[in-house]
Amino acid sequence: MTATRSVPAPALAVVGATGAVGSVLLQMLSQRADVWGGIRLIASARSAGRRLVVRGEEVEVLALTEDAFDGLGGGDVAVFLTPAEVSARWAPAVTARGAVVVDRSAAFREDPEVPLVVPEVNGKAARMRPRGIVAGPDCVTAAMIAALGALHAAYELVDLTVSSYEAASAGGRSGTEALRRQIALVAGTALGEQTGDVRRAVGEDTGPFAAPLALNVVPWSGELREDGWSSQELAVRSQTRRILELEALPVAVTCVRVPVLTGHSLTVRARFESEVDAGRAREILEAAPGVVLADDPAAGEFPTPVDAAGTDPAWVGRMRASLDDPHSLEFFVCADNLRHGAALNALQTAELIAGEFAYFTL
Repeated sequence: MTATRSVPAPALAVVGATGAVGSVLLQMLSQRADVWGGIRLIASARSAGRRLVVRGEEVEVLALTEDAFDGLGGGDVAVFLTPAEVSARWAPAVTARGAVVVDRSAAFREDPEVPLVVPEVNGKAARMRPRGIVAGPDCVTAAMIAALGALHAAYELVDLTVSSYEAASAGGRSGTEALRRQIALVAGTALGEQTGDVRRAVGEDTGPFAAPLALNVVPWSGELREDGWSSQELAVRSQTRRILELEALPVAVTCVRVPVLTGHSLTVRARFESEVDAGRAREILEAAPGVVLADDPAAGEFPTPVDAAGTDPAWVGRMRASLDDPHSLEFFVCADNLRHGAALNALQTAELIAGEFAYFTL
């Protein structure tokens, strides 16, 4: 005779619920299977008291204090969509109660006791969390890693060269607002043929960027270091190695900010231990979770940020075998940096953890 023991559905706390990624995650909660027994929304004091709609119901936003986590315990999950310093401060307050933290910031990505998880690639790693914390990659790494993981499983990745073309929204609302202001300023100005005209139109209003972004590109993202590398470039290198478990993988990265509101794009040159057949590689990516292959340019099928915006998968196209190396493959990938690169990763990871405590049969 079998008996069914029901475990209460876990609670979900969303910390940073009113931010750009938080807004996307709340939308996604209404679009995905409901595995949560209750949802609480937490944000800074200035957002406390706001009422947001989640799964058709209004939920009041709580201020980020110790009291906001009261009642959380074993089996519950808190997703942190906050700056690194906020996550570092408050994640221990959650794990001390027995709940699990899924953190989207850089606070724990380099911690060897915190798994860095992309469910499509290394979802099992989420179970090994001695600190009770699971980290997710940045939105640039997330854009390419599902495709790379699938190809690595077939051919064994040995070298990687990447250039990213990153949307303004990676800088949060201040990034998108700055680009919109700059576009309006430039559009309202009679530009000549001098490149300085854009700088004069924008003036000092560069927002979070090192230079005007409207009608322009900025040749790095993140903080620029004395050795010439940016913090974002080094992060992509480190996170790719961790997720694929290739500690010595040579990785060369150039990160570029472009005047796109939403959607990161990357050019990828991947070299493998085995010779690569582009046709077989397309078949692998067609079957890869989290990836959509759009690779028929002659028929108008190729990925762009406009196509990726508002969608869950990473879009891959322009796939071709290297002209100089039968072991190398080159392709282009686009993904919504807020949705695919942040909110989806956090929510999928939280759902994996919730599944560990799901209903079961004795």
